[in-house]
Amino acid sequence: MNDSIKIVLTGAESTGKSTLAQGLSEQFNGIYVPELARSYIENLQHKYTYTDIEEIARLQIEKEKGLHNNQRFIFFDTWLIITKVWFDFVYGKHPYWLHQAISKSNIGLFIVCDIDIPWMEDPVRENGGENRQKLHNIYISELEAYNFNYKIVSGNNNQRLQNATDIVNDFLKTKHLR
Repeated sequence: MNDSIKIVLTGAESTGKSTLAQGLSEQFNGIYVPELARSYIENLQHKYTYTDIEEIARLQIEKEKGLHNNQRFIFFDTWLIITKVWFDFVYGKHPYWLHQAISKSNIGLFIVCDIDIPWMEDPVRENGGENRQKLHNIYISELEAYNFNYKIVSGNNNQRLQNATDIVNDFLKTKHLR
């Protein structure tokens, strides 16, 4: 897996991360790693807790470690950076081990989904309105604090996928990986 190029779709709620991660994995014949938090939260019989988010982070780490496929591309629908922001936004703190796991990562590119598409309510989402803009800014700040390579993607529907494809292709050209 060391030769795999890891690309994470990140950003605020309802910005097309899942759709883009799936679309990009198809475009580049890569692995799609679905979001873990949604199904975890949907299956809880109680309101999520700090401990639940810790478990989600641990599951994300284990899922990534368990990828032993030699596929060239791995596209993650969300990742630990979102979990860290979630901890900080909801609880004002996060476990130190999470910071360490993020710091040690080998993600090649983060694609931040812009908030230029409408927020769609569903039972798991909780941060529309002003919080959506705040979180968008926090994700970018976190990526910069960790010195991660990121680009922002915008556009609607097929144009968003084309813009994300162009971002990946540009990344590959700059890394001489094409």
